[in-house]
Amino acid sequence: MVDLQLSDTPSISILSLLFVLCHGMLQLAQLLVSGYLKSSISTIERRYGFSSQKSGILASFNEVGNIVLIVLVSFFGSRVHRPRFIGGGALLVSLAALIMAMSHFISGPYKYTDHISESKDDDSGLCQLESSFQSPLSNHSCTQQESHSQQGVFPLLLLGQLLLGIGGVPIQPFGISYIDDYASKRNSPLYLGILLAVTSIGPAFGFMMGSFMLRFYVDIDKMSKDQIGLERRDPRWVGAWWLGFLVAASFLFLTSLPYLFFPRQMPKEVQRIIAVDATEPREEEEKKPLPDPVLELTLTQFLKSFPRIALRTLRNPIYLLVVLAQVHLAAMVAGLATFMAKFIERQFTQTASFSNMMIGGVSIPLAVLGIVLGGALMRRLSISTRGSALILKLPLCTPPSTIPLSSSSVLRQNGSLGCSAGCSCPTETFNPVCGSNGVEFISPCHAGCMTKVQDNNTIKVLNYTNCVCINGSHALPGTCGSNCEHLLLPFMVLSALTCFIASFSQTPSYMMILRTVRTEDKSFAVGVQYMLFRMLAFLPAPVLYGIAIDTTCILWGKKCGRNTSCHYYNMDLFRQRQAPADIPSPLLYLTHGNIACHSLEPV
Repeated sequence: MVDLQLSDTPSISILSLLFVLCHGMLQLAQLLVSGYLKSSISTIERRYGFSSQKSGILASFNEVGNIVLIVLVSFFGSRVHRPRFIGGGALLVSLAALIMAMSHFISGPYKYTDHISESKDDDSGLCQLESSFQSPLSNHSCTQQESHSQQGVFPLLLLGQLLLGIGGVPIQPFGISYIDDYASKRNSPLYLGILLAVTSIGPAFGFMMGSFMLRFYVDIDKMSKDQIGLERRDPRWVGAWWLGFLVAASFLFLTSLPYLFFPRQMPKEVQRIIAVDATEPREEEEKKPLPDPVLELTLTQFLKSFPRIALRTLRNPIYLLVVLAQVHLAAMVAGLATFMAKFIERQFTQTASFSNMMIGGVSIPLAVLGIVLGGALMRRLSISTRGSALILKLPLCTPPSTIPLSSSSVLRQNGSLGCSAGCSCPTETFNPVCGSNGVEFISPCHAGCMTKVQDNNTIKVLNYTNCVCINGSHALPGTCGSNCEHLLLPFMVLSALTCFIASFSQTPSYMMILRTVRTEDKSFAVGVQYMLFRMLAFLPAPVLYGIAIDTTCILWGKKCGRNTSCHYYNMDLFRQRQAPADIPSPLLYLTHGNIACHSLEPV
């Protein structure tokens, strides 16, 4: 009698491996768009005068189209040609990226207050005593700024995000279920781990590309380098946020093409069975899944059975608990991913380019490492569903990524001193200068500076002199910065460690979901998971974070009598605030800190 044994190395299908590679590249390209948007959110906010709440709505609006369709599309996953649906969705995402880039071309040149004139004798922005000052933003210029093209930017960005969400509906649910259907049980965790790891690189590439693109001035296509009067560290600097969307759209188009050639069904991977007393191994396919009864339903029968299948899936206690645990983690990640770069900019006085490089080059790569190790550990140890549940406990041990920092961005209302009361400074101006006494003013005019020293070869201002509010001393262009730069390194170390531990559970969670539901319900179960992610985490979290951040603003920008983006935040509240409830008036904090500004208005 011949004794048979299962081999530890199941055969790997070339077609399955090729699909994993193609799908990883596609998801990389898809998430590159969302990662790039988050890396550019503070720049877009500054460019168009959005509040953080409005930026949060923009960042999460792609979830609207996704929520509407994801359950239905995932339920039909067993009925349609999944690779072609994936390719069609990718083409729609490519179109969405192009639409978002169009916002730059329909809007006029970027105009910031206190433009530096090429004339050496121009004294605009300075303290001009005994003269009737006229605001640099006349009614005519305000009318131009509120033109239809400018007003249409936000709806166009929302449209791009909506199409981005709709196009992304079939990509991940169809891809995951397609791989799991035709991969062996032993190889499936490895494939999913590779897929999730490559997918996680997408946001990293988005942030790194944002770091590169934001080094260029936003209107680089409309003016020469010599006409740019701002430095990258200037709070008014706006980078070329639109360039990345053009690159991402091209990448998405290329990665969508291979899906037109994949078959509707792939051969199932087989596992070798070795005869102990024989020299030749033979192969035997794993048990074939039961036929999907949903395929035999008509559309009317499907609509009637939809609530029953949804209830059956949600009544699975393991499935429900795993999904809710992942939703809790996803809500935190969604809010932090949207505004972490902005926090680094403000708290540590860094440029948007550098902040994105820290996130894309440090935090996200460690998250990828955690995902890969999670999948490799499951394959190496052949961890069961019960073992996966133990791994899911790791995020509960995640250390906090917030460290106690002293804020220097709390404003002190100094208008009662009246040192620049006779300068007739406009309330809408914003051109920060740092006095020789270490006090920051929102403009040279508010510092009482009467003269300026410019470079002989360029229009760049070297310093402002004869400043009344600095005892006749001088002020340098730009912000004074915070006192927290030395804490950036420990902050990034703790953030990266948090990302690593939290991401370690991603592959085990997917395997628990796929192994605890019926075979015919896999696409539907994954779809419900992502629907809950979007409804309870990805959609509300950025908006709530934005609202909380707005409540910490103590000096709003003004343009044409309307509030724009925030100029200064109370960074202690920015860092600590979790919800907009029980928030004291920002005016309570105006008597502390080491930055002075005038003409402050209640928020």
